[in-house]
Amino acid sequence: MEKVNFKDTIEKLRDTGFCPVPDKVEIRVPNAKDVLWRGIQYFTGGNARWLPEYDEVAAWMAGNQGRGLLCYGNCGRGKTLLCGKIIPIAINFFCRKITAVKDAQQMNKEVDALKKEHLLCIDDIGTEQELVKYGERRMAFCEIADEAEKKGHLLLLTTNLSLNEISVKYGERTMDRLVAVTKRVQFRGESLRK
Repeated sequence: MEKVNFKDTIEKLRDTGFCPVPDKVEIRVPNAKDVLWRGIQYFTGGNARWLPEYDEVAAWMAGNQGRGLLCYGNCGRGKTLLCGKIIPIAINFFCRKITAVKDAQQMNKEVDALKKEHLLCIDDIGTEQELVKYGERRMAFCEIADEAEKKGHLLLLTTNLSLNEISVKYGERTMDRLVAVTKRVQFRGESLRK
């Protein structure tokens, strides 16, 4: 009986677009805590303090194990600063990769293009409206999360929603995918904006 060589067969089929094994993005930033802190100081003009949740983000930056990052919780705690500015710069500098950075409103306008991005930051998920085009209703974020799981895309996500609110807004199916493809870090406490 002939045996299937899965590795060789998958490689041969890759050109057809068939990709049963996600192409996960590995991130390793040396001295991640120091890099994160220097980025925070740079963007805040030195007027910053280290928050407990930043330790979890720095640990993720040091070795993400092919998973993205979902920063959720209270307003004004630095989620956008970290995911939308500092981490994409660090990924570019240390890993030579470019992250597409968009806000939730742009996500709806560019959903088909964003589904193809291998590294994607979406800021403030949960604020976008349902996408309706020519009577067709689409949940752009659900499609992007699904694609991330199937293809191994790296997602950097921020939201002020709780995990339960994310599940209610996007459904259990999408939340289950987010659990599989991201490290989740909760941001608690008072806003640092003054």
